[in-house]
Amino acid sequence: MSTNELKFLLADDHLIVRQGMQFVIEDLYEDTIFSHVSNMKQLVDILQQNMVDILILDAQFPDGVSLSIIPEIKRIQPQIKILIFTSFEEENFSLKFIEAGVNGFLSKLSEEDEIRNAIQSMVEKGHYFSPLTQKLIELSKYNPLLTNPLLQLSERELEIAKMYAKGYGNLEIANELSLKQNTVSTFKKRIFEKLNINSLIELADLVKIHSDSSM
Repeated sequence: MSTNELKFLLADDHLIVRQGMQFVIEDLYEDTIFSHVSNMKQLVDILQQNMVDILILDAQFPDGVSLSIIPEIKRIQPQIKILIFTSFEEENFSLKFIEAGVNGFLSKLSEEDEIRNAIQSMVEKGHYFSPLTQKLIELSKYNPLLTNPLLQLSERELEIAKMYAKGYGNLEIANELSLKQNTVSTFKKRIFEKLNINSLIELADLVKIHSDSSM
């Protein structure tokens, strides 16, 4: 990719994240043009009006999960390079976004040096995958569970996981499914162990991203 007047689109609902990323990029490249959006509707609108070289995209917005619009982004601008910049855990989510067509995946917990490396790789190579994601890509050829962790769950476990993700508590789930509360708690523990997570927030994120292909 030519570095003459690079066009970046920064898509995140937090202004401080967009400003921080712009600061890093401006330190790397002098001739840059930036556009900012804070929701998915603005994102689609601006892509229909302006050509973009690299889109730095959060995984979710108040108006939805960005995974759902990646095909539309690629339809509008097939040449665009997409770097997901997210708080989602790399191990559980990177392959899902790569499968959808993104060109890179970067954690918001990354050190500045890794962020700089990711930007340079996107500009110079058109992609960025950390050593962990590269390993996951290779392993996923032999283990489809890496692409969708929810496939590890039984039908009942998946049903309960989805109820937790909707905000149901143990008592509500027990009443809905005619189970004892301690049975529901046992299912919850088993679900957390299988998915290697520690909170209902993590579970909700997993269900939100992966449940469409887990049925």
